[in-house]
Amino acid sequence: MTIKSTLKNMAEGLGLHVTRQSQNPMQTLLGLRAIPFRSIFDVGANEGQFARFARGVFPQATLYCFEPTPQAYEKLANWAEADGNVVAANLALGDSPGKCEINLHSDHTPSSSLLETTGMSHAIYPVTAHQRKVDVRIERLDDFVAGLPQSPAAEMLLKLDVQGFEAPVLRGATRVLSQVRACIAEVCLDDLYQGQSSFKEVSDLAHAAGLRYAGNLNQAYGTDGHVIYLDALFIR
Repeated sequence: MTIKSTLKNMAEGLGLHVTRQSQNPMQTLLGLRAIPFRSIFDVGANEGQFARFARGVFPQATLYCFEPTPQAYEKLANWAEADGNVVAANLALGDSPGKCEINLHSDHTPSSSLLETTGMSHAIYPVTAHQRKVDVRIERLDDFVAGLPQSPAAEMLLKLDVQGFEAPVLRGATRVLSQVRACIAEVCLDDLYQGQSSFKEVSDLAHAAGLRYAGNLNQAYGTDGHVIYLDALFIR
């Protein structure tokens, strides 16, 4: 028996599925590593988790990070200042500018949303149950970019992690979306938020901008094996 087959049998015995790192989507980024991104828009940045990862992969890129919740934004802004090549904005993004309320999840700020959570969300993720409303500003991404002193450099990457609010963000970013090389969007398949965007809505908006669906970087599974949400990649 070879070492490879022995390790495979051991993994299967532990209930694990082992995949080579060279085939792991979060390692390969489905080909994104080969693109020299110079501008990255991180919408729903929270404390900068994705931004920090992106900085390691694309060290020359300027990051534009958007986070509406106050506590998470404070941590994001501190990191952005230390990095020196990050523009942090205390904003929500959508298709209409103004003021709105966000549902701030006290026990898990990354799941906070402009949309109300559902009973299914609380059942699957109990950390979403404790929440309060916070006033935030909301802008269109196209307007924000138009107001920058200097246009973002190509190549551009757009990442959305906005808890069901993907379609409004994309409708407010038609100009940016037509220019980006790729877009990563977290999309819920289970009904976790009231009025959440569907995969079809997000896909249709991406395809209308000339981007094609290229697979999932990651996805979360329920106990029965179905997919709860996924990180979809659309690429030009």
